[in-house]
Amino acid sequence: MKNFINIISTLFGIIAALIGIINLFWGNDPFFGLFILLLSVAYFPGLSAPIQRRINITIPSWSLLLLSLFIIWASVGVGELFEKIELMQQWLDNSSKIN
Repeated sequence: MKNFINIISTLFGIIAALIGIINLFWGNDPFFGLFILLLSVAYFPGLSAPIQRRINITIPSWSLLLLSLFIIWASVGVGELFEKIELMQQWLDNSSKIN
């Protein structure tokens, strides 16, 4: 069961990191993208466990669930993620036409 939870957590960490990168480079607020990118670290067990041991704080599972809901809400609702994905696709299309 713990492996399944680690896999789901890692997958959401990857999704959150990609959302952060999109907002960092194609958004109008790079600090929001950096914030989401930093929050995604909490979902990678290999990265979050040493940090939690070092600062002697454990992140409960329910808080990670709330954090994931916040990331989704902030990215899709407020952060206009789909428009930023379109900007990224246009940029990639234009850069491929130049070469």
